[in-house]
Amino acid sequence: MLSTLATILIILWLLGVVTSYTLGGFVHVLFIIALIMILIRLINGQKVL
Repeated sequence: MLSTLATILIILWLLGVVTSYTLGGFVHVLFIIALIMILIRLINGQKVL
């Protein structure tokens, strides 16, 4: 479930960057949250995607 959420956050971030529709820094916050979630999974030794 965590990887699904991280994937969704990355996709939303990419859509925000490509369409140039950003809500200030919110889109970048989504990307950072997704990266942190992926790093936590890597540190715990779980499969990322």
